[in-house]
Formats: sequence, C-alpha cells, structure tokens
Amino acid sequence: MNSGVGRMVRLSRLRKAREAYRRKDVAASQAVHTPDMILALAASAPEEHEEERGKYLSDAVYGASDGIVTTFAVVAGVAGANLSPVVVLIMGLANLFGDGFSMAAGAYLSNRSEQDYQRQEREREAWEIEHFPEGERAEIREIYAAKGFQGQDLEKAVEIITSDRERWISTMMREELGIIEERKDPLRAALTTFWAFLLGGAIPLAGYLLAARVPGLAGHTFGVASAVTLATMFGVGAARSVVTHRPWWRTGLEMLGVGSLAAGVAYLVGFLLKGLA
Repeated sequence: MNSGVGRMVRLSRLRKAREAYRRKDVAASQAVHTPDMILALAASAPEEHEEERGKYLSDAVYGASDGIVTTFAVVAGVAGANLSPVVVLIMGLANLFGDGFSMAAGAYLSNRSEQDYQRQEREREAWEIEHFPEGERAEIREIYAAKGFQGQDLEKAVEIITSDRERWISTMMREELGIIEERKDPLRAALTTFWAFLLGGAIPLAGYLLAARVPGLAGHTFGVASAVTLATMFGVGAARSVVTHRPWWRTGLEMLGVGSLAAGVAYLVGFLLKGLA
C-alpha cells in the first residue's frame, strides 16, 4: 500500500471511528478496529496525531470566527451611535486589517516559539542520549514500569525503544516531557489566519454597505447586515465541528450566541455614547 492510499485509508478509518463514538455504536467501532486493518495501516505508515488538512484548517476556522465577531461588534457599535455608513467603512476596515495583522502576527510568533522550544528540547534529549545513554535508558525503563510493564516485557519494550535513536528521542519527548511535536509552517499558519480573518470580517461590512445602496433597504442597513452576519456566524460556527469533532449545530449555536452577545454589548455602548459624536 503506497503512502497516499495508506493516508486515505487512515482518514476514512478515523472518520468512521469518530462517527461510531458519537453514536456510541459498539459494532461500528469494532469494525474499524479489526486486527487486519490495524496491521495494514501500521505497515503503510505511522498514524498521525493531526492530519495535514487539520493543521491549517483550525487557523482558518478560528481566524474567520474572530474576524466576523470583532468586525460585527464594530459595525454594531457604530450603528448604536447612529453614525454614517462612511464611519462604518472607516472603522470596519481599520479593525479588519489592524486586528487581522495582529492575529496573524500572534499566530506566527506562537507557532515559532513553540517550535523553537520543541527543537531545543529535542536537541537536549539527543545530547543526553549520546552522552548518558544508560541514564536515559533507565528513564525509559522507569516510564514503562509506571505504565505496568514488568519483567521480560519491560526489558523488551526498553530494548525496542532504545534500539532506534529517533524513536528513543521521540519517546522521551512524548512520555517524559509531554510534548507532541507538530510540524506546522508558522508563516503559512499566519497567512491562513490573516486571510480567513479578512474574509470573515468582510461579511458584516459588505452586508451593511450593500443595504445602504439598495433602494428600500437604506433605512434598514443594520438589520440587513445583522441578518447576513448572524447567518454567516452560524455557518462558520458549524464549520468548527470539523476541528472540534462536536455536533455542527451545537458549535454553530455557540458561535451565534457569542457573536450576538459581543455585538449587543458594542451596540449598547455606542447607543449610550452617541451624544458624544
């Protein structure tokens, strides 16, 4: 089985396993945990903790979520203060690009810092294995003894793990330090966050400005923008289920509730302070 086909099979198996768990379907779960399937997958490639598609999908979903919520809050605040559509455009675009860049920079620095930390710890473990192999071997033995391995089983596990240097280092990273190494490009994560923020945040502005230019809707600009934005919020929230693996309607309603609350607070503040404009 080549790596591409093997990866597709693993993805299919993972989806089926998650669906079986959600339904608490024992028979369906058992069907994707047969020995033949597990052995076939093990032979094709090691199972990934996070599939490639999910690495940047989370950045896109959360970037779009933040973009639509924060920009809608700005639009609501301006609407509450009864200011002109020009002000909505200026403040909305300033928020869109300013907060979008800020989020992208945060995503870049966060991922870069995490990878720097992981690299330093991996280098330290490699150095310790090279200079103090018996001490590191004793740590592996202690870790697996704590998991319940005893006697020959324990010694066999230690032998297998320490026979391969990279496996040994990875085991120390995971079991001793609790680090699950993630290979994500910080720049790609930042760009994904930025563009998702812009796309999500453009929805409230587009709805507001479009309504302001359509005859018959000019007096209902905020209402039209709110309807479009709330519907989009629910859709973006529902998309989060791909990352969180929770029911789509629940994540959609959560997003809708949080976004509505944020917009409501901003509208109230704008309304109370509109006399200052």
